[in-house]
Amino acid sequence: MEGTHAWYVYMVRCRDGSLYTGVARDPSRRLDEHNGHAAGGARYTRARRPVTLVYTEPAADRASACRREAELKQWPRARKLALISE
Repeated sequence: MEGTHAWYVYMVRCRDGSLYTGVARDPSRRLDEHNGHAAGGARYTRARRPVTLVYTEPAADRASACRREAELKQWPRARKLALISE
């Protein structure tokens, strides 16, 4: 599903059960970064490792991925969990 020119919105579940939402071209690589297996990763996830990829959604371009990320970050936790379970 991951293409070289596609963008994705993704969610990871942290060790403490919290959810982190982001955008990336390669969610698998980004997961490795969040888990400390590669350079990078977010400060938020650094203290909550390990993290597990629980959701990906393709986007047409970076701008639309960022808009969707912002939308998802505004959702209440229950709605995010429902999205993940679909």
